[in-house]
Parts: sequence; structure tokens; C-alpha cells
Amino acid sequence: MGSSAQVSPAGATPEFLAAFRTAADAEATMSFDRFMALALYHPHVGYYRRDRARVGYGPGTDFFTATTSGPIFGELIAAACAKLLGPADPHEHTFIEIGAEPGGGVLTGVAHPFGSSRTIRLGEPIELSGPCVVFSNELFDAQPFSRYVRRDGQWREIAVRLDGDTLREVERPTLPSTALPAIDHDGYHFDAPHEAAALAAELARQAWSGLFVAFDYGKSLRELSEATPAGTARAYHLHTQSNDLLSRPGEQDLTCHVCWDWLSDALQQNGFASPVIESQEAFLIRHAGEAIAAISASEASRASQRKLALLQLLHPAHLGQKFQVLHARRD
Repeated sequence: MGSSAQVSPAGATPEFLAAFRTAADAEATMSFDRFMALALYHPHVGYYRRDRARVGYGPGTDFFTATTSGPIFGELIAAACAKLLGPADPHEHTFIEIGAEPGGGVLTGVAHPFGSSRTIRLGEPIELSGPCVVFSNELFDAQPFSRYVRRDGQWREIAVRLDGDTLREVERPTLPSTALPAIDHDGYHFDAPHEAAALAAELARQAWSGLFVAFDYGKSLRELSEATPAGTARAYHLHTQSNDLLSRPGEQDLTCHVCWDWLSDALQQNGFASPVIESQEAFLIRHAGEAIAAISASEASRASQRKLALLQLLHPAHLGQKFQVLHARRD
């Protein structure tokens, strides 16, 4: 088993190290996806289990999303989803947001045309039935992923080992059953978001009809196989992006790009017709254009917060091109 260079310069807490030792194998090692599940979702030391503000612009937050723009994002989402339902009556549908941060949801304080709305938060059971709009914002990129590197014509798995009190990356042989793209480039990293695809399949298998809408950042399988030789994994801490994935476990966010092909396949295999992937900018302009025009007209004479929020959501230099939207219907 060979070692790679990355170690954890910002040490883990004693509580995290104890949790790691309990979950690790006899060599004090675990796969990266298990490490990420521990670092993000462990009930006591996981990043998403901590009672603190993670999203926003204030002190101590780590990143911002479209929901940080305020109610205007929910207004556009409601308008776009109602349009995408086509002839179906939105009032007959329940709007369900999966993975909302504590204390709110995308439709909080927003007038909407749906019969009802509810949020499913971290750790709550996901039960879907009847006519629904199933919505998520940056849910899939937060699912644990596996990491691999190409060495001498073979894929090797990147795992995490605890040496004393220091976490470090190690490489080990990949299981023969692991399905990975054919890449010849030595040293190419492939971060495989299998759990995101599994979650999409879990949602799609349930007995509900209506509209699936997921806002996230991702790439096609071809892009992940050809255009990201260093992989797409990264960490976020105090609004700083880094490649230091092992630092501050439980105190920083970990993420990678989702594979849109895998999520689309999961939907199609469960009866969703022709999934569509659009940039956030294109999605909102095409499907919430009337709402955008109304907001622009009402704010035309002033440099308001709503106008600035709209610019942030749509402009390619902000969130407009950074995020994509996968949507599909099942009647």
C-alpha cells in the first residue's frame, strides 16, 4: 500500500479522532467515502450535525448558495416549477424540498401556487407519494464520494489512514467490481459521486408523480473523464476553497461535482421522461421569465437588494453558470 503526499496540517479534534478509530479497519484506514460520511454526517462530530450557521455571508459561515439571495430565489423556483408542470394543476401537488438547512426552506415566506409544501431535513426519512414537486438545492454534491487515481495503467483507490493523530491519504488496489471510466493518463484523479446517483435512484423509485428539480454543480461523465485531471473534490471553510480535504474534519464542508449522466440515468430507469440539464441562468430565464420581468419592472428605478439578488442568481460571472439544473417529469 503506497502513500500519497497529502496529510492533515490542521489537526482533527480528539472527538473526531476517537470516532475515526472506532470506524476504521485494523490498519486504521477507511475509504474516502466513509471518511467523508464521518466528517459530514456523524451524529456527534459531523459538519452537518453541528448547531451553527454554515450558509450565508456573516462571520463564521463557510459558503453561500442561491438561497442566500433571499425570498426572490423561492419566487422564481415556484414560478418555474408551476410552468414545468404544464397542464397539471400545481394546487394538486405538494412541493417537497429535500435537504433544506435548519430554520427555513426555499418557499419560506413565499406565496406559491402549490397545494402544500414541506421540507425534509438531514436525518429525516424521505417518503414521497402522490403528485409532487421534488426540489433540492446543492443536495447531491454533499453526498459522500469515492476517490481514485490512475497508476501504471490501473486504478487505485485513495483511502484515509490515521497515523498517530495525523490523517493522511494512502492508495490501495481497487476492487475488480468497481466500474470506472477507461482513462490512460497516468496520475489522473477521478472523484466518483456514486452516492449521489444512489440517492437519485432512491428518490425516483418511490411511488410519486410530478416534477423532479435539482440545482447543483456537476459535469458530464465525459468531462469528468477528460477535463478534470486533478479531480473535482474540494473543501470549503470560512468562504475559502481548498484542496486540503483532510484538514479540520467535521469543521469544513467537503464536496465534488456530481455526474449528470449518472443522475439522469437513475431518473430514466425509473420512468422519468427525457431529463434536461440547463445552466441556472438558462433555467430561470426560460421557465421563470415572466416573474423575472415583473421583478425587473418593479425594481427598475432603484438599485435595490432584490435587483442585486436577481443579478447574482442570473449573471454568468456569479451563480448563473456555476450551477446547473436537472429536471424531469413523470406522469
